[in-house]
Amino acid sequence: MNNIIKGEKYRFTVLTSSLIRLEYSDEGYFEDRKTQIVINRDFPEVNFRTVQKSDSIEIITDKLHLIYDEKPFSKYGLSIEVLDGVGSVWHYGSRWGNLKGTTKTLDDIDGECELGDGIISKSGYAVLDDSGSIIQTEDGWVEPGHRNHTDIYFFGYGFNYLEALNDYYILTGKTPMLPRYALGNWWSRYYPYTENEYKELMTQFEENCIPFSVSVIDMDWHLVDIPPEYGDGWTGYTWNKELFPDPKGFMKWLHDHGKKVTLNVHPALGCRPYEEAYDAMAEELGVKKGDTISFNIADRKFTEAYFKHLHHPHEENGVDFWWIDWQQGAGSRVEGLDGLWMLNNYHYKDSCRNGKRGLIFSRYSGPGSHRYSVGFSGDTIITWDSLDFQPYFTATASNIGYGWWSNDIGGHMFGVRSEDMMLRWYQFGVFSPIMRLHSMNNIFVSKEPWKFSMETEVLMKKFLRLRHRMVPYLYTMNYKAYQNNIPLLRSMYYYYPKDENAYIVKNQYYFGDSIIVMPITTPIIKDYRLSKVKGWLPEGKYIDIFNHRVYDGGRMMNFYRGRDAIPVFAKAGSVIPLLPETDIMNIDKNPESLILSVYGGANGSFVLYEDDNNSINYQKGECVKTKMNFDWNNGEFTISPAEGKTELIPQVRNYCINFNGIKNTPFKVYLNKEEIKVNSKWKNNNVTVEIEKLKAFDELKIIFENKLELAENNRVDEIRNILEQAEIEYDLKQKIYDMVCCKNDSGKVISQLCALDIDSVLVEIITEILTA
Repeated sequence: MNNIIKGEKYRFTVLTSSLIRLEYSDEGYFEDRKTQIVINRDFPEVNFRTVQKSDSIEIITDKLHLIYDEKPFSKYGLSIEVLDGVGSVWHYGSRWGNLKGTTKTLDDIDGECELGDGIISKSGYAVLDDSGSIIQTEDGWVEPGHRNHTDIYFFGYGFNYLEALNDYYILTGKTPMLPRYALGNWWSRYYPYTENEYKELMTQFEENCIPFSVSVIDMDWHLVDIPPEYGDGWTGYTWNKELFPDPKGFMKWLHDHGKKVTLNVHPALGCRPYEEAYDAMAEELGVKKGDTISFNIADRKFTEAYFKHLHHPHEENGVDFWWIDWQQGAGSRVEGLDGLWMLNNYHYKDSCRNGKRGLIFSRYSGPGSHRYSVGFSGDTIITWDSLDFQPYFTATASNIGYGWWSNDIGGHMFGVRSEDMMLRWYQFGVFSPIMRLHSMNNIFVSKEPWKFSMETEVLMKKFLRLRHRMVPYLYTMNYKAYQNNIPLLRSMYYYYPKDENAYIVKNQYYFGDSIIVMPITTPIIKDYRLSKVKGWLPEGKYIDIFNHRVYDGGRMMNFYRGRDAIPVFAKAGSVIPLLPETDIMNIDKNPESLILSVYGGANGSFVLYEDDNNSINYQKGECVKTKMNFDWNNGEFTISPAEGKTELIPQVRNYCINFNGIKNTPFKVYLNKEEIKVNSKWKNNNVTVEIEKLKAFDELKIIFENKLELAENNRVDEIRNILEQAEIEYDLKQKIYDMVCCKNDSGKVISQLCALDIDSVLVEIITEILTA
């Protein structure tokens, strides 16, 4: 290969102008097969040159300059300078400035924990170590990696973080698309439900119009009270018929009610003689009847029988995917074989058989784990500190390509009851990759909205419904994670790598292309019934999707919100597709009605992606794309004819188009260039246009007759609402209100407020509204 530079004991592979593989072995051993982490090294040819000197070799691309003394790798003998506007120099072994990746579990973590490295860094370089990792053989099995083989990948992308991520995915494999149902709400609880209790609970959710798409059945589905000679009951594969007398019927009932089913399994203790599948397993593996069949994922024959007898029969009866709750770390019976990775790898491959879109739910097993769908982050402690860590933890995982974390939303165990904390956790969960409520086996720890005050219950229901309403947007971002190699959650520095503000707001992130989220993770300020979060808006215009307040960007500020919202901003020009609330109970199909939220202030567009939602045909390009374009400058909004395999979507669709933050102006609507009459309504600087029975091949165009202008915020009414609920003196409320009403200049009002010598928090609250 033209991109390889090789010596007796070293080998360098120039994969891109910013990515170089560095190998060293005293034995002259080099690896070309797929590994646990890396599955593709076939990159396009790169222009570079080498300079051979008497005591060293140099490799120079347009982005990197490598100098090597041709001896065992050392910080003195191997260095790479990043030329791409960064000017930093890496010396072998250094790790400065890494922006971190993720960790295997949050079990027993209350607050922050140390994270592993990612492949992007403020220093402009990062290193991915693949030394000694598992080798994937051509026959589909594995073998331990070579112990005395240094194998690292140098990412020298400077501040081009998104480019680094893209090439990381090319190197380590794409993130597969999730089935559509995985993007809805998951109900999970470690609790010994009976079949009737569980059905009653799901029915109560339905009666309250609380949508869930996944039923997570924790370990009590199987026998847990077992004969003491077999140890504990954590591992099990036999249904507890006292709790679930008709497992197949139970799962059919859940399917009929729009729920997919996942069962929890702790596989570490193998298969014991009391299991229903034991005889078949023992016969296939040649185990003496009565002896426990030890778990041995490193043995191919065991692994084949493990799926054939312990999993496939349950899947035939209705299990859709498995929650693999492996808590034994990286060990296995063969040195160098990571048991968790082996489980993830083979469970995922098994889930893809017969053309089905694969899905597993398991812990992170190191770089490359993004190939195995949804991650279980472990048993979270119920505290504000845990909540405060989760946004940073979840977004930062994208730095190692891991985009589908599922956290225990609401926390799993310990802690104390706090309705405010639980509500803020719900709100963060809705704007997380996976929204999975979870709690421990304690009758007082559960997440049903009706177990909280009426105010909190109403808000919890609102946010659970919002999650399902966002599925059209989320599914398109699901496709982009696969096709464009860009995760759903993106730290602010992905787009603003040279602005220090982007690194300060660790808990803030882009949620897909169009939305910026600032989770609130601190208690409410009681005097004002508001909570605060420090956030940063880049240059531009932004509209809060909840209160529709328009903000000028280019600044760091404190944002205050009541219990009913967190700061979530749509960029000016954004087009965000949503489901109507009437269609949220079953999200596993392409919708017959859509709401389009369009945000004024700039040009923008959105290409809605749809497919069959459950197969792997998306890999062959079988899909439908519908472009929606907002031309702010010329006052036009267009829905173009759908393109692709249009039989996958409804041939007729209803649209409700909401234009947000726009001053009232007349408009006309054209269907295939013919003007039509539609229902429309202006209210509070928002216009709603209803389009019925738009065919897949139709073009719809809305043309505004006057130049579009952003609406002005209603500052007086907003401040009055703040003062109404503030627990301060009535006379002070009146004085502040009079100032706001009499002075048009925000700066003068703010200076007067400061002169009153009042609480600085109140000044900040009013200042946010006045200066938005």
